Amino acid sequence: MKKNNKNKKNNKYLIFALVIIVIFIVLIGGLFFLNKKNTNKNEVTIAKSMTETQNEIEKNFKTKGYDLDNPNIILNPYGNSPLTALVLFETEEEVSINVTIKGKDKLSTFSHTFEKTKNHYLPIYGLYADYKNEVVIEYELNGQKFSKTLEIETEKLPDNMILPTEVKSDKSKLTNDLYFFTPSSIGYTCAYDVNGDVRWYLSNYAIWKIDRLENGHLLLSTERLINSPYYMTGLYEIDLMGKIYSEYSLEGGYHHDYYEMENGNLLIASDDFGNESGTVEDYIVELDRKTGKIVKRFDLKDVLNMQDGQSENWSDYDWFHNNAVWYDKDTNSITLSGRHQDAVINIDYETGKLNWIIGDPTNWSEEYQKYFFKPIGEDFEWQWSQHAAMITPEGYVFILDNGNNKSKIKEEYVPAEKSYTRGVMYKIDTDAMTIETVWEYGKSRGSEFYSPYISDVDYLSKNHYIVHSGGIVYVDGKNSNQPAGFSTDTTLVSDTVELLNNKVIFEIILPTNNYRVEKMSLYTDKENFSIGESNRVGSLGKTEITESKFTPILSSKKIDDEYNSHNITITKEIDRLVVKGRFKRETKVNVVLYKDLTSKYFEFKVSKKPYTALCVDIFTEEETEQGINVTKYINSEDLTGKYSIYLEIDGTLYNTNEFVVF
Repeated sequence: MKKNNKNKKNNKYLIFALVIIVIFIVLIGGLFFLNKKNTNKNEVTIAKSMTETQNEIEKNFKTKGYDLDNPNIILNPYGNSPLTALVLFETEEEVSINVTIKGKDKLSTFSHTFEKTKNHYLPIYGLYADYKNEVVIEYELNGQKFSKTLEIETEKLPDNMILPTEVKSDKSKLTNDLYFFTPSSIGYTCAYDVNGDVRWYLSNYAIWKIDRLENGHLLLSTERLINSPYYMTGLYEIDLMGKIYSEYSLEGGYHHDYYEMENGNLLIASDDFGNESGTVEDYIVELDRKTGKIVKRFDLKDVLNMQDGQSENWSDYDWFHNNAVWYDKDTNSITLSGRHQDAVINIDYETGKLNWIIGDPTNWSEEYQKYFFKPIGEDFEWQWSQHAAMITPEGYVFILDNGNNKSKIKEEYVPAEKSYTRGVMYKIDTDAMTIETVWEYGKSRGSEFYSPYISDVDYLSKNHYIVHSGGIVYVDGKNSNQPAGFSTDTTLVSDTVELLNNKVIFEIILPTNNYRVEKMSLYTDKENFSIGESNRVGSLGKTEITESKFTPILSSKKIDDEYNSHNITITKEIDRLVVKGRFKRETKVNVVLYKDLTSKYFEFKVSKKPYTALCVDIFTEEETEQGINVTKYINSEDLTGKYSIYLEIDGTLYNTNEFVVF
C-alpha cells in the first residue's frame, strides 16, 4: 500500500516536471518564433546626427598634393554655413598665413593671420552671397613674399532670407564687427555687416542666444526639440563654418539663455519636466563642460511664491518664465529675469537664497517686501516683462524693459499703442535698499519702438551699448501687446540700435522678429580650426515607462487606413527614438517597444497647452481639424538591444513592422 502511494507521488512529480518542460519548450519556441518574426521586420529609418555627418565630410579634407598656386577650396564645407569656405594646401616650411576677404569698403573687409604650420586649413568667413569674392592669401618665407588671390563664387541667398529695410551707420565710429541675430519667427541665424549685407548664416535652425565662448567658438542651441513648444535638447559649440566641436545634452533641455563661468562650466536656463507642479522655465543648472554632469541645480519654486506678482501672461505652469542667466563674480550671485512676475531677481550662488528683487512690489506677499528696492527720483519707472538682465562692470543692473502694460493692476494697464520699450540701467544700493536710473534709451521713441516680447541689451564698453527691440508686432496696422504667434495678418519689425556716448551710431531695421543680437568679430585671436570627432557629453535622461508587461504579443493589427490617417513617422536619432503623428485631443496613444516577451509602454500624450508666451514661433505645435501634430521622444538611456515597435491607438495595437536597435 505504501509502495503504491509512493508511486502515485512520484507520478505527480513526473507529470509536474513534464508540464514545466512543456511550458518551457512553448516559451522558448514562442520566443524563437517571435524573434524570428522580428528578424523579418524592417529597421526603422536612421536619422544621422550633424556630428555623425561631419565625421564623414572631413574624410575629404585633404591638404596633400595641394599648394598655394593650386589650393583645395571647399565651399560651405559642412553643408550648413553657405557663406564660408575652407582652403587647404601645404607648404614646404612652416609659415604664417594671412588671409584677407575683400569687402565693398574698409569696414566690410576682414583679415586674419594664422599660426605657423606646414599643413594649412584656412577657414574663410564673411563671403558675400551670389558674388565672386576675392580672397587674398599671403605669406613670407626667407624674406620673399608669396601671394595668391582666389576667386570664390557663392550661391544666392535663400528666398526667405530676411534683408534690412533700413540701415543707418556712422562709419567714422564703427568697427568691422558683425551683428549676429537669432530668429524668433521667420528667418535664419545670421550676421549683417555695417552696410546691412548678409555675411554669414546657418541654413539649419538655431535659436535663443548666440555668443562667443572664451575659446573663440560660438555656443548656440541644437536644432532638436526635447519638448514643445521650443525647449531644445541642449547646446552646440561650433565655429563659423558650422563645425561642431562639442554637443552638450541636458535632461531638462535648454531655453533662452546661458552663461559661461570662469571655470568653463555653463549656467543654463533649463527645465525639470518631471516636477510635481508641472511647471516650466523656473529651473537653472550648472553643467560641467568636460563631463556633461549637472553639478548644481537651482529650483526657483524653492525661492519664490509662485502666485506672487502675476503679470498678464502669468500661468500656473509658466509662472516665472526665466529668460536670462547672469553670474556676477564680485557678489558670487546669479541674476535671473522672470518675465511673468515682472521681476529681476538675484540669488546667492552657494546657497540659492534670495538676495533682492527689482520690480514693482504690488501684489507680492508681505514676506517678500523686504527684498524690494525703494526708488530714488520722481521720474523713476519700473521695468515690465523684461529680458536680458545682466550686471555691468560698474555694478549696474542693465535690463531690456519691454514695457508691457506698465502696471500690476489690470484697470491701469497702458495700451500697446501708448507703450514703449527701453534699455535701462539701474544703480542699486543693497545696504540702503534703494534704486535709481542712471541711463535709458527708447522712451522717446514711443510705440514705434515697442516690443511686447523677446529683445535684448548688450554692454560693449562704458557708454557703448546695444538696445534691440526685436519683437515689434502690428496687427491691422496697430501695435500689438502679444507675441507674433498669437495673431494672423501681422507685420513684424526688429529694430536694433547701437549707441556711443548717447548718440546712435548704427541702426538696422528688419521685417521680422529676432530674439537676440550680439556684436562680434568674424575672426578671433584664438581661431584654431581642427578636424576630428566632436565631443558629445551629457544625457537626455531616462524616458518614463508608463507600464511594463511580461507577456508575448500574440495578436496585433496590420497597418490600415485608420493608422495611416495619423501621418505617423518613426525615426532613430543618435540618442533616441522619435515618433511623430497627428491625433485629436485626448486620444490615448502608447508607443510599445517589445523584446524577449516584455512590452514597454510609453505614453504619447496628446494635448496642447494654451501657451501665454511664444518667445519662438518656429516649432509650435500645429492644430487642425484632423488633430495636433505631436511628437514622442524615447531616449536611449537604459534601453539596449533590438525592439519591435508597436503603436496602441485608443486600445487598438498596431504592428508597425519596424524594429529599432539601441
